[in-house]
Amino acid sequence: MKQRSHTMRELAATLALVAALVAGPTRAADSLPTEARVPGGIAILDLGTGAAPPGEVVFNEHRAPVVRDGARWMAVVGLPLDTSEGEQLAMLRPAEPGATPRALPFVVGPKRYEEQRLTIKNQRQVNPSPEDLERIARERERIDAALGTYSRERLPAFRMGAPVNGRRSSSFGLRRFFNGEPRNPHSGMDIAAAEGTPILAPAGGRVVETGDFFFNGLSVFLDHGSGVVSMYCHLSRIDVAPGQEVDAGEPLGLVGATGRVTGPHLHWGVAINRALVDPALLLRD
Repeated sequence: MKQRSHTMRELAATLALVAALVAGPTRAADSLPTEARVPGGIAILDLGTGAAPPGEVVFNEHRAPVVRDGARWMAVVGLPLDTSEGEQLAMLRPAEPGATPRALPFVVGPKRYEEQRLTIKNQRQVNPSPEDLERIARERERIDAALGTYSRERLPAFRMGAPVNGRRSSSFGLRRFFNGEPRNPHSGMDIAAAEGTPILAPAGGRVVETGDFFFNGLSVFLDHGSGVVSMYCHLSRIDVAPGQEVDAGEPLGLVGATGRVTGPHLHWGVAINRALVDPALLLRD
């Protein structure tokens, strides 16, 4: 009888674990990020109340985090820099089998970002060779896979400390010109720091990718849960490995000047549902 009771408890525990993994995180997030419904910003959409998450929210074919804020469920939607002004639609895919998806309309306002003109001494970093372009294409697949990571079982982190002490530039969204040639807008925050300065995880997470990339140099990617992923570029040294779990404040590597740079600094990027957003919206201070 005791053995049967023990077996039933094990079965109940297993079923509870499976249900938790299917439903995803059900605790409330510690706090939500700052909302800014502009290109490169974040939209927070009210999904109503209920004991369980109402379903999945998708924007631009990528799942957005769904978390509880008090009694209500909220979708935290990252808006790519190329998002058009005006009405946008996210979609709620209900948890109930056979239920009809529901449109979640919201309005994106205007945002004007400045221009930045930089001089790069290494011409290969401005006009890559055919061999370099092949390498860049391979690396882009790895970067897209890392930034598109979605871990249902991990509660997302929306409030982070700065990964390194230094002057934080307002470089996010700048339309960049390298040696007079236009390039994609800058999709992260640059933090000025001396080479060799330790870079610390701004929140807990799992390392999903590391490597030496053509443009980004030595880089680390952290999965913070439910579609929230951060990246750290131009390092001089990497101190973590893929699959490793890190707590907030643990070292990731050292500031450097690898990849396409004009000097030592940290490029810090944060993606939500694969959209790179302004990291300042997640800073605690």
